[in-house]
Amino acid sequence: MPTALTIAGLAALALALYLLASILRARRRDRSLIRLLDLADAMQALLDRSQERMAAMQAVVGRVPADIAAVAHASLDGTQPILDAKRDVLQHRLWIQKHGQSASQRELDTACAALDRARSRLAAQLDELERAGAELAQATEASAEAARREPATLRRDPGPT
Repeated sequence: MPTALTIAGLAALALALYLLASILRARRRDRSLIRLLDLADAMQALLDRSQERMAAMQAVVGRVPADIAAVAHASLDGTQPILDAKRDVLQHRLWIQKHGQSASQRELDTACAALDRARSRLAAQLDELERAGAELAQATEASAEAARREPATLRRDPGPT
């Protein structure tokens, strides 16, 4: 009789371990899906912030003489990369909606890693844009202050305003 009881106990333990493993896999999958959606939200927010910062930079670049600011204007007018990135985020969201429940854990992990890398890259570029904007605003203000102290005959043509 003790062998039957031992076998039943081992079978119950094996079943419990299998159920525990299934529950842990399901939780990991749910966390991966939530992380994927959170990363898509973070990307969207960064892209929106980038678009806002680029628009705000237009005002700063507008105070710089046209011959100096031509490259900056061209960069700030190029909204296509941001629109492309927003389209990519939308494609990720559609993929999650269509394949999220059937995707393997490896596919979910790969998608999370890709979005996380893209978000990190964009965040670094946005930080650079904000630093450059602050430096340009500071330099422009210093230049404008110096120009106000110059005699009118020495002033440079500010270009179109």
